[in-house]
Amino acid sequence: MPSKSIVSAAFIGLLLASPALAQDAAIPKLSVNEELRARLPENVRTEGKMISVNNGSFPPYEIVTGTEMTGASADLTDALGQVLGVKIEHATVGGLPALLAGVNSGRYQFAFGPVGDFKSREEANDFVDWVQEFVVFAVQKGNPKGITSLDTACGNRIAVMAGGSAERVIQVQAEKCKADGKDPIEVQSYTDQPSSILAVRSRRADAFFSSQAPLTYFVSQANGQLELTGVGQKNGFDDLYQGAVVPKGSPLGPVLQDAIKVLMDNGTYAAIMKKWGLENNMLKEPGINLGGQLPK
Repeated sequence: MPSKSIVSAAFIGLLLASPALAQDAAIPKLSVNEELRARLPENVRTEGKMISVNNGSFPPYEIVTGTEMTGASADLTDALGQVLGVKIEHATVGGLPALLAGVNSGRYQFAFGPVGDFKSREEANDFVDWVQEFVVFAVQKGNPKGITSLDTACGNRIAVMAGGSAERVIQVQAEKCKADGKDPIEVQSYTDQPSSILAVRSRRADAFFSSQAPLTYFVSQANGQLELTGVGQKNGFDDLYQGAVVPKGSPLGPVLQDAIKVLMDNGTYAAIMKKWGLENNMLKEPGINLGGQLPK
C-alpha cells in the first residue's frame, strides 16, 4: 500500500491537472444567533473556538491539503461558526476509528463529517445527520471487469475505506462469494479516499466501493479514466444518512442540529451544497440518529 505522503502528493497533482468541480458562489456573511451561542458549553464560549476532526480527504466534502481544509464541509462549518459566534478549526487523524476515539475522548468537540450513521455506531455516539448518501462502485472506464453490483464483485479486487461501513458490507459479500462457490473478493482497505481511488486508477484494484458523492467527484477529476457503476441500487444498505458526530448524550448535538437548520432555512446550506455538486444529497431538515442497521 502506498504511503500517505505519496498519495497526498499524487492527489494534489490530480486536482491541479483537472478543473475543479465547485463553482464560485458568493456565500453571504451571517450574524450570530445569540440563543444558540448561549447553549454552547461554557469552555467553548470562553475559548471562542471548537475543533472539528476529520480523517483525511473526502471530496467534495473535505479536501485536506497540509493543514488546510476546503470543500462543502469546510464552507458549512465556516457558516456554522458565524451562526454560533465561534471559530471552527480542523484537525486530521488517520482513519475512522481514530476520529471516533478523538471525539469520545474529548480531544475534539465533534466531527462534522459527514460520517455514516448506523444504529451500532449510535451506541457510543450521537449523529446530527445533514445529508443522505448512496454507495456505488468507481471502476475503470468501460468497466472491463463487469462490476455492477455486490454479486458481480466476486473474484475481483475491491478497495474500501478502512473502518467504514462499505468495508463491512464488502467483507460480508466476500464470505457470501465463498459460500456460493464463487471466486473470492480481495478486499483492499485504505485509510483515505485518495489512496483508494489511486489504486483503481493504477489498476492495483478493480473497483472502489464507497459513497456516491465523493466517487462522483473523483470520476469528474479522472480525465475520462473512470466511471460509476451500481448507481440506483441498494448495494447492501438501507436508506443511508450521514452527519456530524458528537459523544453520546452531548448537549452539543442539539445545538448543531438547530444551527444547521438555521443554514437550511436561510438558504446557505442549499447554496453551499449546490456549489459542490451535492444537490442529490440534500436533506430538507437535519435530524439526530436517523440511521438504520449496518448490514451484518
